Amino acid sequence: MSDKVWFITGASRGFGRVWAEAALKRGDKVAATARAMESIADLGEKYGSNVLTIELDVTRAEQAKAAILQAHGHFGRLGVVVNNAGYPLIGTIEEASADDVRALYETNIFGTLAVIQAALPLLRTQGSGHILGVSSTLGHVTMPLIGYYCSSSGRLRQFTKA
Repeated sequence: MSDKVWFITGASRGFGRVWAEAALKRGDKVAATARAMESIADLGEKYGSNVLTIELDVTRAEQAKAAILQAHGHFGRLGVVVNNAGYPLIGTIEEASADDVRALYETNIFGTLAVIQAALPLLRTQGSGHILGVSSTLGHVTMPLIGYYCSSSGRLRQFTKA
């Protein structure tokens, strides 16, 4: 059992896509998730049974739990859970609406939390596994126009180290 089993949120593009493809190229198994199935369908076509594509909006906690259970059931275990789904909010304090800030936190903080809460019981039962939280150095500092993103990145770093 030398191959790892990855569960990666936000696998449609960016780092999530890069990590999914890198793991698959080395022969690992990957549960690749994205909000839109068509954005990850090509992974299944290219890597066959080594990949399980799952539709997942991390802001829906029950969907996150179902996705984790589906991946675990399909592969029989999880080795690495990568919380990659997230996005920046660009705008000054007075420009961004409260709804925009709530949506940012729903994805970047509460979405990550939903995946962690779904995965931890399985990893504890297995007696092994890793959870990786993707964040930014902007969790340590802030910059004009992206203060809200910086704050979500900082919160993510703080609670995932607990």
